[in-house]
Amino acid sequence: MYKKSSTGWLKHLDFMVLDIICLQLAFVMGYFLRHHSFKPYGSPIYRNEAIVFALIQLMIMFFDDSFKNVMKRGYLVEIGMTVKNMVYIIVLGVFYLFLIQEGDQFSRATIMLTGALYGMLSYLMRIGWKAVVKKRSSGEHSGRSLLIITTEKQSQSVVKSMLDFDYIGVRPTGVVLVDQDRTGHKIHGVPVVSNLADAAEYVCREWFDEVLIVLPEGREIPQKVFDAFAEMGITIHVKIADVNEMQGKNQTVERMGNYTVVTTCINMASAGQLVLKRIMDICGGLAGCILTGIIFLFVAPAIYIKSPGPIFFSQYRVGKNGRKFKIYKFRSMYMDAEERKKELMKQNRVSDGLMFKMENDPRVIGSEKGPGKGIGNFIRKTSLDEFPQFFNVLKGDMSLVGTRPPTVDEWEKYELHHRARLAIKPGLTGMWQVSGRSEITDFEEVVKLDTKYISEWSFMLDIKILFKTVLIVLGQKGSM
Repeated sequence: MYKKSSTGWLKHLDFMVLDIICLQLAFVMGYFLRHHSFKPYGSPIYRNEAIVFALIQLMIMFFDDSFKNVMKRGYLVEIGMTVKNMVYIIVLGVFYLFLIQEGDQFSRATIMLTGALYGMLSYLMRIGWKAVVKKRSSGEHSGRSLLIITTEKQSQSVVKSMLDFDYIGVRPTGVVLVDQDRTGHKIHGVPVVSNLADAAEYVCREWFDEVLIVLPEGREIPQKVFDAFAEMGITIHVKIADVNEMQGKNQTVERMGNYTVVTTCINMASAGQLVLKRIMDICGGLAGCILTGIIFLFVAPAIYIKSPGPIFFSQYRVGKNGRKFKIYKFRSMYMDAEERKKELMKQNRVSDGLMFKMENDPRVIGSEKGPGKGIGNFIRKTSLDEFPQFFNVLKGDMSLVGTRPPTVDEWEKYELHHRARLAIKPGLTGMWQVSGRSEITDFEEVVKLDTKYISEWSFMLDIKILFKTVLIVLGQKGSM
């Protein structure tokens, strides 16, 4: 799967943005207390000073690394860091006024009030946001799910370490002991879910985002177990001791809790890249939802007249790393389509049943008029049936570009290497759709193209795929 890079100044971008807001809020409040007005930005000199404050703040964040280890800092240390930042900002801000020789036009009381209010607001923000991050990371359905593989002797310390460092975004949800079978027991509240021999099979049935392997020097897990996890697209962390050669395109050395680990994953995306991708998804999702509303006005009556019932079709699909979510489409088939699917499996163009594709599907609304006829075939051919999935994109279940989400029954038939195609969020479109779309009937070719997309992913690749998708949809070639 994609492993979010946890290094660099973007690691604590949330704290940085909130701190900038605190400073500007303090500036407005300080101005109000002195001048009884909430419009400091209306005065050129105050507006320029506000900009200078923000620039000074950014410089301090970058060069002083103000938020390094912020999650580990205690209350007193945080007070010291907040006061230091406040002093830097005020002193340099006053120095700027001295340089431009306009200090006499700027209220000294406003500066002092801004400094005091910023110190208070910034400190409360840091303490409060740390509590939010820790609570969010330790929630039952939050954070990246982590499977710990270790020995009976090390299990207590390893599990406790990962629970203590819950703010790093991983949530231990299972333990595998390599030297004993204590399935059903709990270690610090985390269940022992399997022995080593059955670990890969267990992970295949359930879902985990990452695996942490902590073993004593000279001991290692069987290569086939490691390969099984890697083949499923799961991010693997191995405590560094005597590390053997491992298969994987991307390997980095990171810190997890108290351990230095080698991380193996299909691709490595920086925090900035993931933020940019999510921003694109939100913008595209909003635009798509608006278009969906417009299309609904025309499509809904046509669907209902030919096949009375719900306008939207919803179905559980399998998303990133096995998570199930409900996908939405405009209904293009009759109400009994899912029941009739079993009868039509013999006509499936994909012989192994890992996808379902059929020429002239009789379940499509209006198909009795002939091949390609009727409202159902029209909205499928033009991909209008896919537009409600923009709600899934906006919600975060899907991305604009990714891999197509399989149905639950298709997912259950997947072999290990098939599961790697869902190491990322599923998408409205993807590499295999623009490389043949409906014409591809070999599922192994689909998997090959999907894993190629994951391993070669870049923001520009997404733009390229989106551009190709638009051209193909306008040309009405295949369906998404």
